[in-house]
Amino acid sequence: MFALYGLHAILRGNILPIVWLVVGIALMLFLNIKFNVNSMLALLLSALAVALLNGMAPGDALTTITNGFGSTLGSLAIIVVFGAAIGKLMVDSGASHVLASTLIRKFGVRWVKAAVIIIGLVFGLAMFYEVAFIMIAPLVISIAKEARVPWLGLAIPAVAATTVAHSIFPPQAGPVALVETYGADTGMVYLLGIPMAIIWVLVGGLLWPKLIGNLERPTPEFMEQDADAATEATNPPSFWVSLLVPLSPALIMIAVTILNTFIDKESAAGQWINFFGSSPVAMSIALVLAFLLFGTAQHHDSKWCMKAFTGAIGTIAGVVMIIGGGGAFKQVVIDSGVGDYIGNLMTASSISPYIMAWLITVLIRLATGQGVVAALTSAGIIAAAVVDPSTGAMMAGINPTLLVLATAAGSNFMTIINDASFWLFKEYFNLSIKDTFRTWCGLLASGSLASLAYVMVLSVFIH
Repeated sequence: MFALYGLHAILRGNILPIVWLVVGIALMLFLNIKFNVNSMLALLLSALAVALLNGMAPGDALTTITNGFGSTLGSLAIIVVFGAAIGKLMVDSGASHVLASTLIRKFGVRWVKAAVIIIGLVFGLAMFYEVAFIMIAPLVISIAKEARVPWLGLAIPAVAATTVAHSIFPPQAGPVALVETYGADTGMVYLLGIPMAIIWVLVGGLLWPKLIGNLERPTPEFMEQDADAATEATNPPSFWVSLLVPLSPALIMIAVTILNTFIDKESAAGQWINFFGSSPVAMSIALVLAFLLFGTAQHHDSKWCMKAFTGAIGTIAGVVMIIGGGGAFKQVVIDSGVGDYIGNLMTASSISPYIMAWLITVLIRLATGQGVVAALTSAGIIAAAVVDPSTGAMMAGINPTLLVLATAAGSNFMTIINDASFWLFKEYFNLSIKDTFRTWCGLLASGSLASLAYVMVLSVFIH
């Protein structure tokens, strides 16, 4: 039925905006893979090509690109930088080591997988993804050695938890962008996203390893050295302090969502409460807590704190620019009419907007190898199709929180050889390409499909 409706809509409409979008994505992929062009530059060049091919005047195309770039960074740059700084302060203060060692001691060998999952969730929520991954890798090796279990059996659930937390929950850049694009409530994203994260980890992190069989692999030599050489900070914070700081933005935003059910948002009290519950302010509070509890309270001076902050900025500057490039591409997609065309196709068909959001994100992720770019670009396409530009209101029967979750699930359906995280997993754990597909790609795909099923079930009851 959908195929007939879709074909009819295509025959009636102008499909050139879709064609030019495909050309733009192909150009981005070609520049990025064939010539190793930086992702930000590839995105900007592709955005310009899509704009011009759709008939935009050069000046209008430039305005659209700069507006998209600037507006995206305006809302996300603070969050991304502050999040990276909190992660760096956790590492340098020894808080990350305290979290890991305490959880293992409390859970014991029997529940060691639950411990590494909790570690992965906390790290993924608080840190830049590559930083979280690099921190978890040696911890998993050392924990597996102590527990005398196959290290890959711990690596899969730990990395699954890190990836899920990074993909679903603010204050990470991708989820924040999705919340803002769809106009969703951050607290609801947490409340509905936590069960989805649990499902993803259960399916991708625990069930999938059982299906692929033997997980015995030789321990990577350099990983053993990293684990053995790991040293504890001389004066680390306590376990509860180490846990409070990275979780504080989530706690603040959930609390504000709950309070909003009892107060008027337009009242003076409501405005102040929602001010503190906004992502930039919640992250600012967390950063201040990190300076105080990981720095001053541990007898580190301001110079030490600022060194960590400056180091964090250096690690994520490139990512911030790529996010801006994704925002520029998104704005071109909106202004060129692609969203309108897809909206007409959705109206003429019976396909769910949640499935469409997931599918488009999957395709862009596979094409570009960039999760944040895929989520941001897909969100721009879907938002243009389901939001009335004159009123800003979403189409009746579509829940913005579920759109956020469906898009987040699609952004990590699978990573392939054009994705840095594919090689990060392979090289850090010294796996073959075949094993990387079986483990890394399998855990992502199975968890993503299970998460989409969760969203579809919720869509029956939540509108």
